[in-house]
Amino acid sequence: MTTPFAITGYEISLFLHITAVMVGFGATFAEAIAAPVAARMDPRHLPYVHRLQIAINSRLATPALVVVLATGIYQVVDGDWEFGDVWISGSFAIIIVVGGLLGGYFMPTDRRLEAMASEEIAAAGPTGKVTMSEAYQQAARTEGIVGAVVGVLLVVAVFLMVVKPGV
Repeated sequence: MTTPFAITGYEISLFLHITAVMVGFGATFAEAIAAPVAARMDPRHLPYVHRLQIAINSRLATPALVVVLATGIYQVVDGDWEFGDVWISGSFAIIIVVGGLLGGYFMPTDRRLEAMASEEIAAAGPTGKVTMSEAYQQAARTEGIVGAVVGVLLVVAVFLMVVKPGV
């Protein structure tokens, strides 16, 4: 007989794992629409969007990534799983790629885009029409494409963890 409040370390780890994914990466999906909405409203909002994306990636996604990685390792060790299982090694590969892109691409790119947008807005003056340069637009489009790829990778990781192919 089990008691109604008997909770295992594995269950706590699983709860933390899923919560970290939801909180840490859920907000990153909204980033895909933040810049286009801001640009349509008024390009003067774009520096804020880039600052917001840096905050989301540094204060939500990166800590969540650490929790996901730590709890994932715990679950493999504590559960009846092997690091060599395709669904586990694939998920770990995805989380490592996402972590590398967060620190090595997204945050530096948003810092650069924020600076570019701020300079272009200042050049237009307080009341002038702001038209973002082709260099800014190209960098922002590239970031959007990379962001979409990361979004797909995160969905693939969730699929692998739910379906557990090969098990």
